[in-house]
Amino acid sequence: MKQENIKQLTKTFESFKNQMKNWIEFWFARDLQHLLWYAKWNNFLNIIWKAKTTFETSNEKIIDHFADVGKTIRMPKWAKKEILDIMLTRKACYLIAMNWDTSKEKIAFAQQYFVLQIRKSEIIEKRLLDNERVRDCKKIN
Repeated sequence: MKQENIKQLTKTFESFKNQMKNWIEFWFARDLQHLLWYAKWNNFLNIIWKAKTTFETSNEKIIDHFADVGKTIRMPKWAKKEILDIMLTRKACYLIAMNWDTSKEKIAFAQQYFVLQIRKSEIIEKRLLDNERVRDCKKIN
């Protein structure tokens, strides 16, 4: 994949990232559906189900990574409709990407993108813990 394509795809994935007040990053499943080139929501839900099964098998709480939310969309003639969407953590997005066709270049990129996001998060968490340890040591001394 060319460097300019990587930069553009990274920018695209970053533009769909959301953040809650407590700094938790998440992506909406309907946005990810389009980023991973799924045409039909029901087909994408099958991939989400597979990812949920992975969390269940590893004894992780599904609710920590998949939160059902309602979303209002506009319809023709100013009408509105409530639809289901799902807030997804980085790890959920990664597992969803893992269950898609990895021979496609853009899907392989999505996998790499979310692996890097997870790694960045781990590094930040480690630094925060290290800072807490240093503060605790200073309090004791």
